[in-house]
Amino acid sequence: MGLFSSINIAATGMTAERLRSDVIADNIANASTTRTPEGGPFRRSRVVMRPRVEGPYWRSPFLPDSLDNGPGRGVRVAEIQKDYAAKNRMVYDPTHPDAIVSGPHAGYVEMPNVDIVTEMVDMISATRAYEANASIIDGSKAMFQRALEIGAR
Repeated sequence: MGLFSSINIAATGMTAERLRSDVIADNIANASTTRTPEGGPFRRSRVVMRPRVEGPYWRSPFLPDSLDNGPGRGVRVAEIQKDYAAKNRMVYDPTHPDAIVSGPHAGYVEMPNVDIVTEMVDMISATRAYEANASIIDGSKAMFQRALEIGAR
């Protein structure tokens, strides 16, 4: 395992969490968008992350291969999915330009499936994860600095 592996792993986490924050911000910004280019109301997006596994894993000289799966390589964003599982809210507003004109739902507007409280909780989670990865980088830098000081003696 290389000298800067911990920094590289934490950097992948910071990059993924920054993208996650951007997606959450987009969800909040479109919480009342009832018309999209695809048609219909805005659908909430979510980030799907997977571990990075490219390249051979580092092997410990002290553990047999059966016990050592090696450390991770970090995280990557696999995709950004639209949430079609959550139902859209129906709000009665017959004056809205996107209100349903006829049928049993006449006068109702189909609103996005974005819940502001859920998005804010997700934003706090993404911020804390970003901060945790930044702390790992700071700790690694301090450890490297201390090692240089010890070596200079």
